Amino acid sequence: MLRYLTSGESHGKQLTAILEGMPSGLKLPAACINRELARRQAGYGRGGRMKIETDMVEITSGVRWGVTLGSPIALNIRNRDWENWVNIMGSDEPASFDTGKTVTRARPGHADLTGGIKYGHRDLRNILERSSARETAARVAVGAVARRLLEEFGISVVSYVVEIGGVRWRPSSSGAPAVLSKMAEATDVRCPDKKASLRMMNRIDEAKKNGDSLGGVFEVVATGVPPGLGSHVQWDRKLDALLAGALMSIQAIKGVEVGMGFRAGSLPGSKVHDEIFYRKGAIKAGKNFWPQTPSFFRKTNNAGGIEGGMSNGEPIVLRSVMKPIPTLYKPLRSIDIETKKPFKASVERSDVCAVPAAAVIGEAVVAFEIARAFLEKFSGDSVREIERNYRGYLKQVAEY
Repeated sequence: MLRYLTSGESHGKQLTAILEGMPSGLKLPAACINRELARRQAGYGRGGRMKIETDMVEITSGVRWGVTLGSPIALNIRNRDWENWVNIMGSDEPASFDTGKTVTRARPGHADLTGGIKYGHRDLRNILERSSARETAARVAVGAVARRLLEEFGISVVSYVVEIGGVRWRPSSSGAPAVLSKMAEATDVRCPDKKASLRMMNRIDEAKKNGDSLGGVFEVVATGVPPGLGSHVQWDRKLDALLAGALMSIQAIKGVEVGMGFRAGSLPGSKVHDEIFYRKGAIKAGKNFWPQTPSFFRKTNNAGGIEGGMSNGEPIVLRSVMKPIPTLYKPLRSIDIETKKPFKASVERSDVCAVPAAAVIGEAVVAFEIARAFLEKFSGDSVREIERNYRGYLKQVAEY
């Protein structure tokens, strides 16, 4: 069973992730994780924190000479800003502490007030430090390891931004995900269309000038996923539910669509469901795994690659909407939890728009869930054993 935990605070000493269940024999250079961490930090509209941090992973267990051992993998990402926060965020009680650093003013749209009530904290920094999106750096590191496993079996996970602040670009159904992703990486907002990217950047500039923030929508696509991941037999084994839950767990995400998504509610069934066709010929098992030449296929993919809670062999297509960052440079009104007096919310260092970064985080959590479902289906203690199991399944599919 593949699982992980993260720990650490936004201005603490470091972020840590422990990943358990990764098979042995997987090549895992730190560079492949650092590449994803760098992608998370990029994007037009990011705030001052990105100028301070240059995230680099330290693998402290589970890997020897660049290859996984099959034991738990520990990933550490140090916060370079820690030296400025030792007295505020240290685990030991400091000799002196500036009480002015206590946070009693709850910011609208954040976890501050609700978390303070739930955990009984009068200093809301105890909430905002852990609820910060800084935590996602650890999840991107975990996702990078999962991505490395999926690559061994020809599975790819990419993303691109389709909307920021009302400026929308619609992906072409004929556009290959890998091509769109490459085009997206060449723009500052990770949108494949250059004209739409410029309009998005202009909208971000307007929001920044007005002390406001913007949200948007990103799309994640997984290709090379074989049919049969997930299951219809129990609610908590359905692949679409697991993927939606993973995406919803990202800070500031407020909605998820699979395939056609909400548009399906406005169309008749004849225009929603993907017809099934058949052609003679068996799947040719090769190094590229899935897809080869399946006998059963669909000409459309409105279902987004998932039917009955299981992958159906088509690309898995997911979209997520991110709300605008709740920390504004033109503060909203709130209440001080100690004095009970109104005030304008305090401003922590913040982004104007983080949708491009959220897309990278979306890739990470999707890669993890697909890797977990893949290992559940083709379980083994080593990459070599999993490959044998997978090839045996493809043969079964070919004979169906």
